[in-house]
Amino acid sequence: MNPNRSNPSLSPSGGGVPPFPLSALVGQDALREALLLVAVDPSIGGVLVSGPRGTAKSTAARSLAELLPDGHFVTLPLGASEDRVVGTLDLDEALRAGEIKFSPGLLARANNGVLYVDEVNLLADALVDVVLDAAASGINVIERDGISHSHPARFVLIGTMNPEEGELRPQLLDRFGLMVQLENCFDPDVRQRIVKARMAFDLDPDAFRESYATEQQSLARGICEARAVLSTLTIGDDVHEAVAMRCIEAAVDGMRADLVMLRAARALAALESATAVTGEHVERVADLVLGHRRREPTQRTNDAQSRSAPANREREQGRGDERAAGDRNVAAGASAGSGSDGLGGSGHDDPDWGYLPPESAGIVNVKGVIPLSAKKR
Repeated sequence: MNPNRSNPSLSPSGGGVPPFPLSALVGQDALREALLLVAVDPSIGGVLVSGPRGTAKSTAARSLAELLPDGHFVTLPLGASEDRVVGTLDLDEALRAGEIKFSPGLLARANNGVLYVDEVNLLADALVDVVLDAAASGINVIERDGISHSHPARFVLIGTMNPEEGELRPQLLDRFGLMVQLENCFDPDVRQRIVKARMAFDLDPDAFRESYATEQQSLARGICEARAVLSTLTIGDDVHEAVAMRCIEAAVDGMRADLVMLRAARALAALESATAVTGEHVERVADLVLGHRRREPTQRTNDAQSRSAPANREREQGRGDERAAGDRNVAAGASAGSGSDGLGGSGHDDPDWGYLPPESAGIVNVKGVIPLSAKKR
């Protein structure tokens, strides 16, 4: 691949400025490595770049596209509708002619290239779900009124966001394979190098890009070669164990982190022309995989308390019911034992409780009443 070749989406002939070379980025080693990993294996699930304004997020995203064999760079705007993203099906044509007429959307256009979502944290959750599904599977499926159509959508997903403008929901954050957290630079030397490189590029983009042509060609060639050998690399049990222990220590939810870490370590090994994935590769990608998934001890405690709260309430309610029943039994026993009802019983367990001994009623002579025996005489 020639990084200086004409590309309608990247070159001035297409109405734009050629991209800043990825190899010329200053002070962004972690970001460059993350972009190369997802370029080698898009099934990693894309990379989310979070950072304040002016930290080269969009510059880096655009610089990756020209290193890919096809070089497509597609931007997903915030106001895009779902039909524009996934494509549309002509149902009338399907019913009339029995053929599916599909109008491709942005996911189809991004196939074999880069799909860039700026300010992804401000995009509708439903659209983010659709994009992440396609990025993970490499296939986009459209279903309308019982009619289904699918097409390849193997693209490198790059999302960027400024945390000052709002966070991404944890459920969506976890679905991004890698995450790079950029910070403001307070090193005077690094800042000067960044500014000098940018000013040189702005003054003469072609000359600046030519000075980095060898490095760019090396990166492009490395991506192609790594893709070719990716499936041949072996992953030993020791690597699986290292990944599992890393994820357990981070207390991540589910198994996505394990899978992403293995894929990222394999992509790194392929880029470095290694014959097998090693524990060192795992160590080097661990922060990119776990940075946005790691849960702090306080969060783990709160989650555990939230999960155990219903059971605790049930247990407390059970104890309360037992105490109430015991109190009623004690009260009943005390009432019976104290003779408060005037019967002097010893409790409900006594078989003679409530028994009254017989008493002689006697004969009472009532004035004015003649005994029946006297009448007979």
